[in-house]
Amino acid sequence: MSEAPLPRGGVPLLDAREITVRFGGLTAVDAVDAVFTAGELVGIIGPNGAGKTTFFNAISGVTQPTSGRLLASGRNLSGQAPHRFAAQGIARTFQTPRVFGDMPVRDNIAFGLKFAGRRPRQYWLWGDEASVPWALRTADSILDLIGLGAQAELPAAAITPSQQRLLEIGMALATRPRLLLLDEVAAGLTESEVEDMAQLIRRLRDELDLTVVWIEHAVTTLLRHVERVIVLHQGRKIADGPPAEVVRNPEVIEAYLGDEMMEETPP
Repeated sequence: MSEAPLPRGGVPLLDAREITVRFGGLTAVDAVDAVFTAGELVGIIGPNGAGKTTFFNAISGVTQPTSGRLLASGRNLSGQAPHRFAAQGIARTFQTPRVFGDMPVRDNIAFGLKFAGRRPRQYWLWGDEASVPWALRTADSILDLIGLGAQAELPAAAITPSQQRLLEIGMALATRPRLLLLDEVAAGLTESEVEDMAQLIRRLRDELDLTVVWIEHAVTTLLRHVERVIVLHQGRKIADGPPAEVVRNPEVIEAYLGDEMMEETPP
């Protein structure tokens, strides 16, 4: 198994150590190590059944690992509930967007703000909010950031599936995370929508100083935009490094039967 790269400096935002998840006799995630540090844009790829979403569930508190440790900024979160992960600045999306269909789009974002326990103030002295980027301080500013300002009054069920994916990202951003976990946000999108989503993800990372970890089946798009890629296969981590190196890894090529990896090789 490839060793997780050492942090670029300081305490990692999230340090997953030997994470294992078993369901009965099935080992879905097998002793996976991964370290995510400030400002990284990391992709996680792997064939169907590789354990990607199960690993995401484990490092976001949705599923309790069978064994292993999770440290967020040095704090042990092993066995903690999802809201404890949110309190440590970890937010995520899901393969199927989880929005409140009967509520207006703006109210979906407002729910995220309330969930974070932070309410926008009407004064220039923001107190505890001083470190929060302006783009994340109100529901409307978040909608503008993700391109849904014009849909603010519509019920969430009335917007398109691709817009619902954007809305779920907005709801995650409303919790003011430091680490954003994105689970197949390009699924079901057209080719141009996938590229737009990738551009948005990079922009969010850059403008909000986020760490972003992105699972995706659209492998070639992901490889063009991330700076590091982790490859899972049959629950194990088989590669972890820059995309240009990972796509030349013989074990990765074999896992993908050579085809997807070589469609487009990053420079």
